[in-house]
Amino acid sequence: MSPDPDPDPSQDPRFAVLTPRERDVMEYVALGKPNKIIAAELGVSQRTIEAHRARIFQKMQVRNAVELARCVLSAA
Repeated sequence: MSPDPDPDPSQDPRFAVLTPRERDVMEYVALGKPNKIIAAELGVSQRTIEAHRARIFQKMQVRNAVELARCVLSAA
């Protein structure tokens, strides 16, 4: 199952700094998917997903997946 469409970057300028792949990963994280599942669905390693998550959290200025989900939901 594919995640919902990307949030509108005009709603939150932090989305604009994410790469397309980071946006993909962000959607899965916001849906509560574990790294192992995200990695399998995107065809990459878990370490790659962990790296993407770390960059997403830093760029979005959040500390965890719950805060990230709040940002995504508020922009949708």
